Amino acid sequence: MIEISNVHKSFGDVEVLKGVSLTVEKGEVLSLIGGSGSGKSTLLMCINGLEPINAGRILVDDIDVHARNTNLNKLRQKIGIVFQQWNAFPHLTVLENVMIAPRKVLGKGKSEAEAIATEKLRHVGLSEKLHVYPSKLSGGQQQRMAIARALAMSPDYMLFDEVTSALDPQLVGEVLDTMRMLSSEGMTMIVVTHEMSFAREVSNRVAFFHKGLIHEIGAPEQIFGNPLREETRAFVQSSAR
Repeated sequence: MIEISNVHKSFGDVEVLKGVSLTVEKGEVLSLIGGSGSGKSTLLMCINGLEPINAGRILVDDIDVHARNTNLNKLRQKIGIVFQQWNAFPHLTVLENVMIAPRKVLGKGKSEAEAIATEKLRHVGLSEKLHVYPSKLSGGQQQRMAIARALAMSPDYMLFDEVTSALDPQLVGEVLDTMRMLSSEGMTMIVVTHEMSFAREVSNRVAFFHKGLIHEIGAPEQIFGNPLREETRAFVQSSAR
């Protein structure tokens, strides 16, 4: 599981996380919602060790992410992360892009890495795009390639940081469908999203972030149907318009 205890994070004089505590169980889908700048994406960066924290503790399977003796490269093999931008290598094919991590990080041979990459790309519906270059993919296909690239490391956890926000509306659905599939297969996921229908349908729990704190957390039916806090209610109502 992932255990987050009283985490504080500042950028200069701006405190972005003001004492966040949270536990995510294996197999759970947790959606993080809230306004821009409320700390959601920063928390994902801290969980993956991409950003240091100022105080508190984050444990992933009882490993302290920010302890001095933690091997972050090894820990990150457990935690796949997909960003808004897919950052593919333009000179490599789709298959070659997905093969990189198994070869360079896991030390797999070429044939084994190719088999892994082929399977993960098939899993996200890109079997027919193995040998094309990323520039020939739609935005939704590029984002699914990024998901396959993360899955090629066989992670125990997946973090999604507003992965549909840069996509045209007609392409959003194919990416969300891929994430629904992962959820149905039992993948533990923390999802920063503005897609309220996805958060409502797929999440086990939803956490509403407000000014660097988890203002409210609960089952989707509570957060969207009967929020306890006025700020949560206002956000949910504004997102429904």
